[in-house]
Amino acid sequence: MPTAILTGQPVPGSSIESDLHSLGFDVRLAAGGADTEALLAEVPAQDRVAVVDARFVGHLHALRLGLTDPRFPLAAIPGALTAQAAGRPALARALARENGASGGTAVAVDSLADRVVTALDADGEGVHRPELGSLVAEVPADPQARNEARQAVASVDDEAVRLRSAVKARDGFFTTYCISPYSRYIARWCARRGLTPNQVTTASLITALIAAGCAATGTRGGFVAAGVLLIASFVLDCTDGQLARYSLQYSTLGAWLDATFDRIKEYAYYAGLALGAAKGGDDVWALALGAMILQTCRHVVDFSFNEANHDATANTSPTAALSDRLDSVGWTVWVRRMIVLPIGERWAMIAVLTAATTPRITFYALLAGCAFAATYTTAGRVLRSVTRKARRTDRAAQALADLTDSGPLAQGLARVLRGRGGHLAPFSAAGGVVLVVVGSWLWGPGWWTVLMAGAYVLTSAEAVSRPLKGALDWLVPPLFRAGEYLTVLILAAKSGVNGALPAAFGLVSAVAYHHYDTVYRIRGNAGAPPVWLVRVVGGQEGRTLLVAVLAALLTATQFTVALTVLAVAVALVVLVESIRFWVSAGAPAVHDEGEPA
Repeated sequence: MPTAILTGQPVPGSSIESDLHSLGFDVRLAAGGADTEALLAEVPAQDRVAVVDARFVGHLHALRLGLTDPRFPLAAIPGALTAQAAGRPALARALARENGASGGTAVAVDSLADRVVTALDADGEGVHRPELGSLVAEVPADPQARNEARQAVASVDDEAVRLRSAVKARDGFFTTYCISPYSRYIARWCARRGLTPNQVTTASLITALIAAGCAATGTRGGFVAAGVLLIASFVLDCTDGQLARYSLQYSTLGAWLDATFDRIKEYAYYAGLALGAAKGGDDVWALALGAMILQTCRHVVDFSFNEANHDATANTSPTAALSDRLDSVGWTVWVRRMIVLPIGERWAMIAVLTAATTPRITFYALLAGCAFAATYTTAGRVLRSVTRKARRTDRAAQALADLTDSGPLAQGLARVLRGRGGHLAPFSAAGGVVLVVVGSWLWGPGWWTVLMAGAYVLTSAEAVSRPLKGALDWLVPPLFRAGEYLTVLILAAKSGVNGALPAAFGLVSAVAYHHYDTVYRIRGNAGAPPVWLVRVVGGQEGRTLLVAVLAALLTATQFTVALTVLAVAVALVVLVESIRFWVSAGAPAVHDEGEPA
């Protein structure tokens, strides 16, 4: 149980002690700094501890935000601070120094908690201060100020503030106006019944898988049920994040589930639609795989661009300035959010088209919408990149290098090529992609395609032979994703046997999971997956060459079996390592907002 040390003389009529009890704290009283330091030493080192001024006046939700968020080792609001195990040594040092400076006696006006926070700031410790908005949190110095503070507390409904803050500040039009107005109340209902975000996330996954199963029946009733259940799954998907924000239940496992389940749900639904279409005599597996490839590449563009630019210096651009000016015009914000087809609009479109039309029409509309959105967003980011004067950091270059998923072949050749000639990473990557994709399309399974895949390995090595700090180097990871995935798609389609495209769908799904897992590790500042994992699964260039060789060596039926075996092997390796990492103590305790809903 966390411990709260209440410092100073309690004020008659104060609710601070009961408020701390309601937040789950074991409350202990301290007369001054020396008592606080002694009580702090008695609390087990692995437990959270809070130091709160007994004169504190404020909303319960302000205390909740300041003292219970699990993501930050040190956090504070006026009159209160908290430290988790990682922040306890810094708190102890600051408190000891503060007591030494003041002789261990209480100061009449200043709050001990606030003085310790000032000392922590002076030490360079990262103290998180949550945005309180209209919430009240203060330590009144006299009865009149206390009365005014209590009136300010009474004038603001902190439950209404808590409900509003449970909704993401930036969401899509469909989510904002069609889902969040009621999903926030579902989140509160779940919180009051002790349900966790992870349970709601799992319920969302199960609902989506049932929707995929309904779509796989191939009947009109199944398609209608699938559309309804897909929307229900999205409601739960919004609810889990709102529940996490409402109750501040962030966890390492929750970060992993939230980061990966959206993709599992969507791509499983694509597979369900393809199975349903097959029962009606229509083969749309190529469209399903194409939709998954396009959507994954879109996400990698987002991730790569953000990683390349979030800490770049001198990061200015006329294009970005124009975008900011457009954001000041209200209606353009919603139009721009809708045309990029975020997950809310995308799932709503898929659900309606599934219920009303056919899987083929659904995929055509999805591909057209995603292609337009990808063109719009990528073109805008290219314009920003070529017009801005930005100096990218070593951290950004390393993140891009990790996102490339380069294996032993590319890394070994990159060491040989390093320092030779000019370096135009995105052009090398794009040239290799054109060679292997066009070669696969023209020659299908055969040795000419293998030759093109070999050239792709060389261009991949050249692209990563130097740090990725160029203006457009963030394009390299999504180009590699397109090259690998499209090669698998085309060679499977060219094999001309039943089962090849579903096997290719399984392989791309497994590899895409590995790439998403890499992204979320980097976002959590945990680094890329271990080197051994990248080597075992071959790296993107190794897998591309392997698939080309298998297609040339084997018969069409044998190639289908080989794709299936490869898909299972990659899935097992990356899933076991991913699960090991995300449930380990070293995983980042973050709640990732993911794709805008």
